[in-house]
Amino acid sequence: MNAMAGKSKCGSYELSQEGQALTVKAYGIWTLQTAAELDGKISNDVANKIYQHVDYDLCDVSKLDTAGAYLLARAIKLGTAPAHSWAVTKGNKGQKILMSAAAEATLGHEMRPPRPWFDVFARVGIATSRFWTELVETIAFLGKFFTVLFRCITQPHRMRWKAIVALVEKIGLDAVPIIMVLCFFIGAVIAYMGANLLASFGAGVFMVDLVGFSVIRELAPIITAILIAGRSDSAFTAQLGAMKMRQEIDAMTVIGLDTFEVLVVPRALAALIAMPILTFLGMISGILAGILVAAIVGSGLSPILFLTRLQDVVGLSHFWVGMVKTPFFAIIIAIIGCRQGLAVTGSVESLGSRTTTSVVQAIFAVITVDAIFAILFYQLGV
Repeated sequence: MNAMAGKSKCGSYELSQEGQALTVKAYGIWTLQTAAELDGKISNDVANKIYQHVDYDLCDVSKLDTAGAYLLARAIKLGTAPAHSWAVTKGNKGQKILMSAAAEATLGHEMRPPRPWFDVFARVGIATSRFWTELVETIAFLGKFFTVLFRCITQPHRMRWKAIVALVEKIGLDAVPIIMVLCFFIGAVIAYMGANLLASFGAGVFMVDLVGFSVIRELAPIITAILIAGRSDSAFTAQLGAMKMRQEIDAMTVIGLDTFEVLVVPRALAALIAMPILTFLGMISGILAGILVAAIVGSGLSPILFLTRLQDVVGLSHFWVGMVKTPFFAIIIAIIGCRQGLAVTGSVESLGSRTTTSVVQAIFAVITVDAIFAILFYQLGV
């Protein structure tokens, strides 16, 4: 299908369509001076066409400015339905840049400038700088927290016990079902894998060792910490961020309240109390899953034999290895969540960004600290 607008020196075009692709071949001068003459013609010619892609041939265009590029770009949106894609098949670099800007503006998109070759290195540098900035600010926040905590310990009347008890319920009691269910299924998966693998060597009894060591030393503490980081850490950031947006924190400062004492210390202490309890319940749930799987798969391990073997092989030292990490996880999670919440600015976008950053940083920090503890205990022979 061809539609011809008389070729003239001031500017003209030809339209051709093949399938769902419309080709616009332009000639002559497409500038602000010729815009009035060309606007009505191209609008009428493409108004009733159905197409999904537009190709531009600009090799015969002698002059093109922003107004001309915008007129040509209207072909993308003036059809029966907006085209899904477009391309400049022939034309110089300047024409392609102008058409790209006009097409993005026509579709309501922001212009995306081409990335230079060193963009990757710039991004790495920016990310590295941001990482160190976040690390320094988190350490400074941690130092201020311990200063305020020491002051509250030396002056117990400053503690907000009602807030701490309420937060322990939200962080700990409300999280018990999901912690126990998840640790149960993880313990069951490990027990099944151990039963199938070890039975082929005639060493099915060592499934108890596998479940005991993995659940008590590592999986229960780390799974609990990750779940609390995703559940409570995001809640800390969202709550404090919303308060910051509503200027409630500024109001507290004006009336003489210490925001660390009122908002940060209760959340950190509540996490410090709840995390060991949740970790212990997670350990119990994982062990119960191992006992249940041992009874189901018929490996000859009765619950009494399972518990006897567990007591003989997995001593209390392994239990304390798992438990000693939980206070560190709790402090890390609470501090990161509160710091990100207090860093929220006045926009909803900032709140969402800080909440995401809070969860990612908390999980990353928990796994890093767990790896450090694993290396430390290995060196100590524990």
